[in-house]
Amino acid sequence: MNKIALEKFAGRRRFEGKSVLITGGAAGMGLAAARMFASEGARVSVVDIQKEAGHALVEEIESNGGEAYFEAADLSVPDQTDQALENLIKKMGGVDTLFNHAGTIIVKPFHETTDDDYDRLMDINLRSAFRVTRKVVNHMKDNGGGSIVVTASIGSGKAFVYESLYCITKAAVLMLSNAIAVEYRDHGIRCNAVCPGFVKTAHGIREIDELDGLGQHWQEADLAATQVRICEPEEVASAALFLASEESSFINGSALYVDNGWFVKG
Repeated sequence: MNKIALEKFAGRRRFEGKSVLITGGAAGMGLAAARMFASEGARVSVVDIQKEAGHALVEEIESNGGEAYFEAADLSVPDQTDQALENLIKKMGGVDTLFNHAGTIIVKPFHETTDDDYDRLMDINLRSAFRVTRKVVNHMKDNGGGSIVVTASIGSGKAFVYESLYCITKAAVLMLSNAIAVEYRDHGIRCNAVCPGFVKTAHGIREIDELDGLGQHWQEADLAATQVRICEPEEVASAALFLASEESSFINGSALYVDNGWFVKG
C-alpha cells in the first residue's frame, strides 16, 4: 500500500459510518465479528435464531457507545428471513457490508444420512446464504456497491470423513461467493470467503466431540498434526473484517483459509 493510501486509513476506524449486516452473529465467530465491526465504528445488525444472545449483544454494543440492531429469525424459513432483512435494512438505511456467516453441521456416516438431514443442511447452510445474499446484492447494486464475506470452510475444498453433507454445502457456498464476485464486480460489489479449520466455538467443540464419538479422535495431538492448535473465533473474525474493509479493495473472489496452513499442507 502506497503512502497516500496509508494516510487514507490512518487515524480513523475502518467501518466508520458503515452499515454491517451479520447472519449468525449472536455467538461464536459471528459474535466476535459483530464486536469487532462495532469497535471499528460500524452500525451492526444481526440476524440469528438465538433471541436472548442477540438482544444481549445489542445491549453490549450500545453500552459501549455503538449502534446495533437485532432481528430473531430461523434463516431456514424464507418468510422469517425476508421479514428480518426488510426490518434491518429499513432501520439501518442500507447495507454496506454483509457477513453471511450462519450455518451448522451434521456429523454422521454418509450411508446413515437421511433426506431430512440433507434438506436441513441445505436450508441452513446454502439456501439461507443464497436468499440473504440475493437480497443484499439487489440492494447494493442500486446503492453504489458494497462488500460481502461468506463463511465457507476448509471443508469447501477438502473432504472429511463423516461430514459429507457439510462439505457439500460448504463447497456450494464457496462457489456462490465466486459467482457473485464475477457477476457483480462491475457494480462495485466484492465477494470473498473465509474458510476456517477447527475453531473454538460451540459449533467447533461439538464437531470435535461428535467426530471423537465416531472414532476420529480429534484431540490435541491430532490438531497439532493438522493446524497446530485450535483457532480462536477472533482470528476468523479478523480475517472477515480485512476482506470486508477498504484495505482489501482489489481482493475479489478469494478464499482466505484460516487454518494455519492445514489446507495447503494436505
